[in-house]
Amino acid sequence: MTVVEAPVARASSGSLRAWTRPAAAVDPISLFAAAREEDLEAALWLQPSAGFALVGIGRAWSVEPAGADRFARAAAAWRECLDGAAIEIPAGSPRGVGPVLLGGLGFTGEPPAVEDSWGPFGAASLVLPALTFARAHGATSVTIAETIPRAGDATDPDRPDPRAAERRWDALAARAAALSPGTGAVVARPTDAPLAILGERPDRVAWERLVGLFAGAVGRGRLDKVVLARRVDVRSSIEIDLENALRRLAAGAPEGTIYAFVRGGRTFLGATPERLVRTAGRDFETVAIAGSTARGATAAEDAALAAALYASEKEREEHAVVVEMLRGSLSPLAETLEVGATPGILPLRDVQHLMTPVRGRLRDQAGLLGLAERLHPTPAVGGEPRDLALEMIAEHEGIERGWYAGPIGWLGADGDGELMVALRCGLVTGRDAALFAGCGIVADSDPSREWEESRMKLRPVASALGREPEPQE
Repeated sequence: MTVVEAPVARASSGSLRAWTRPAAAVDPISLFAAAREEDLEAALWLQPSAGFALVGIGRAWSVEPAGADRFARAAAAWRECLDGAAIEIPAGSPRGVGPVLLGGLGFTGEPPAVEDSWGPFGAASLVLPALTFARAHGATSVTIAETIPRAGDATDPDRPDPRAAERRWDALAARAAALSPGTGAVVARPTDAPLAILGERPDRVAWERLVGLFAGAVGRGRLDKVVLARRVDVRSSIEIDLENALRRLAAGAPEGTIYAFVRGGRTFLGATPERLVRTAGRDFETVAIAGSTARGATAAEDAALAAALYASEKEREEHAVVVEMLRGSLSPLAETLEVGATPGILPLRDVQHLMTPVRGRLRDQAGLLGLAERLHPTPAVGGEPRDLALEMIAEHEGIERGWYAGPIGWLGADGDGELMVALRCGLVTGRDAALFAGCGIVADSDPSREWEESRMKLRPVASALGREPEPQE
């Protein structure tokens, strides 16, 4: 990879060319909406409290591997793409500026059926956008990327016209400015359109049976924990307003990561609190989030619920399984490893969790995807022991998780970036949406309590899409 100081006239045959320039500040959600107006493939990555945002538009290059080795194959393909690339990035640019991949790697790595609602997303899909808007440390920029045809040269009629890309960006930025409620604002309208439940898998009867089955397996010592997920299909009375849904998610979870990925006319969106891993050279950060309870209606009730969560043996046991898995996976690789001595409370809009931060420094630079391959899926979304838990999920859960609970995020040209766990999410097509939530099952899990917990976890995205449906019993 060659980093140059100015755009070059041509790049080597079959290579990548990318250049970054300052751009006027635009509202990221408005920019995403402007791209969707033109039926362009788009991705949104927004961390309101950190002031960080990425919006990817179009596709200059992609890698879509399947199977258990998808992390390694994606990393190798990205390195090959960058080999011989001509990249212009302003000196001193913060992380996330320049050519980045945006997308997800799926929960299992197995391709969904073509006719499944997850079909267009594939087993994994990491895309280098043709246009990438970045907001970091108060500065905004746009990166334009293109791949030069193998037979191309400066006069090849099939060679991308960089001026066309610049014009496309200018038009999208202008449209985003027209759509924007104001620089840096998060303005969300109420959602009056009712949502009707079309179906639930597993339904309440099957859920209670499966919780009993999984809890029994834990109680007999076969497992420490296994996560059971469910899917709720809903339909709105009108076309779902994706822009407003994203604004509502951002307003309701500014401390989280708001995301949206478009594939084949479907949009996977959500607001996740859970980081899988963030890397910067040899330094890394992850977090254990497991153990949940509701938020209180008053400060006193909220504090009482948090205290009960902290004191609960069941919730602490579920949390400890995740912490010990992270410690065991990272210790052999780490030069230093810092694990919180006791969990803290992570308060979100509708739910609060036990949380333990984990950070450290690796002996060798593994890169984002290399470290993620070792960590995914954590016991917070799969179970422990991992292989046995995944076998039980595959045999009994009865839904295609797709990208739900899988790694999503961005990867830079240096091999570093950030992956979150795709939680608090929905897959939206027109008036319809599929919502996903899961609960960690241990020996003394109560089916009714776990059902209520799953409803709490479904609430943020359901309320962002429309008026919440009445629960089915």
